[in-house]
Amino acid sequence: MQRRVTMLLVIECMITCIIFAVIVLSTQYKDPVKYIMSYPPEIRKRVESLPEYKNSIKRTEKKHILKKLIAVFVCITLFSAVAYFSGAKTFQRAFLHVFILFLAVNLFDVIVLDIGVFCHSKKLRIAGTEDMDKEYKNYLFHVKGGIKGIILGVVISLLSSCIIYIVSII
Repeated sequence: MQRRVTMLLVIECMITCIIFAVIVLSTQYKDPVKYIMSYPPEIRKRVESLPEYKNSIKRTEKKHILKKLIAVFVCITLFSAVAYFSGAKTFQRAFLHVFILFLAVNLFDVIVLDIGVFCHSKKLRIAGTEDMDKEYKNYLFHVKGGIKGIILGVVISLLSSCIIYIVSII
């Protein structure tokens, strides 16, 4: 039984990483400026100083914050449902299940998407920053972001576990 649960969790992690990659990469390749808030600070400063981006940066910041908040609520809801229907119906099991899902996506994001793709893809370079190769390859920036992601993962896991706990006692 435990092997089946573990295998199910591994499959869920893989599917979640694929869905995350499709969502992030498709929108980021279409318009990298929409993700300016996730770029290293030196690149953000350069983009903010370029006249062609002056008006769009302020709108992008507000939209970015709103999208992140919506993403957190969607993650809590979806991860709660996935964990619950996977059999994690106690607070502790739900927390562990959701945290492992979130950690898998977070590690995938840092290692594959940020360090593997973002740092090396010329298509994700914003016009006017093409000469900033060193800044784009700032691996430490992405690792620090991953650490912040772990903290966010704990919060999402706690909230998801609370939802599952409440649903389980009703």
